[in-house]
Amino acid sequence: MDFNHISVLLEESVNSLNIKPSGVYVDCTAGGGGHSAEILKHLNENGRMVLIDQDPDAIKTVTERFKGDERVTIVHNNFCNFADILQSIGVESVDGIVADLGVSSHQLDTAERGFSFHNDAPLDMRMSQSGKSAKDVVNTYSKNELYNVISRYGEEKFSDRVAGAIVKARDKQPIETTLQLAEIVSNAIPAKFRRNGHPARKTFQAIRIEVNGELDVLKNTLPVMFSKLKVGGVMSIITFHSLEDRIVKDYFRTLKAGCTCPKDFPVCVCGNSPKAVVKSGGVKASGKELDENNRSRSAKLRTATKL
Repeated sequence: MDFNHISVLLEESVNSLNIKPSGVYVDCTAGGGGHSAEILKHLNENGRMVLIDQDPDAIKTVTERFKGDERVTIVHNNFCNFADILQSIGVESVDGIVADLGVSSHQLDTAERGFSFHNDAPLDMRMSQSGKSAKDVVNTYSKNELYNVISRYGEEKFSDRVAGAIVKARDKQPIETTLQLAEIVSNAIPAKFRRNGHPARKTFQAIRIEVNGELDVLKNTLPVMFSKLKVGGVMSIITFHSLEDRIVKDYFRTLKAGCTCPKDFPVCVCGNSPKAVVKSGGVKASGKELDENNRSRSAKLRTATKL
């Protein structure tokens, strides 16, 4: 299985890690192994690279790609189990963590995975290829539940109309394919609002996030990941939409914050001090990368270095 994926912000994310040749690094979303391969170039024989991915296709690819490299440990799991994963392989703390969030090029381009609204395929969208699918969400959630998912995770202006259209359509027959869903959503969006990108894009994003629990995993796991960093260790996170980026930005802000006492307090009583150095803003893809990979247009890299 060839897991084709163009690693975004590759140079920027790897450089941000300030790699120690004998350090321990974790790639939470191994994919095709692009970021890991670049990190490995900076490690000596005493360095260690841990690759995590929940997608069986990715695991097959990196297992073959790094076969024979004794520095590499590959774990088929969701990075939501970060602490347990490290414990299971005898790693107490790490020097750097990278996570390239969202859906991969391979997952989008492999029609049968059901992520894309451009190709007809069974509604799936499961990164792990197990558990609840997009078909389950679309056909079993109530109208209110669908509205909440599409509104919250897709930030779709016409969430109520889309949810209503889905329920009406499935009352006639189950919604089983990506193009079925894309057509239902498109027809629910007023014509004059269908011009800026595919009208089903936001709904597909929302359902994918719901299926994979992406935002909850990110929010709950960031503190665990940070707790496993050594002093001076770096956590580098690449996001692809505002919902992900907001979670990372808000968490990094708490790490950067010092005293939280009211300004009119004469002395600090909270005892809080900054836990990390966080660069302001986020790094975006260069013009050259944008020309070579259109999918990098929404990518943003944020880093935190543990104090």
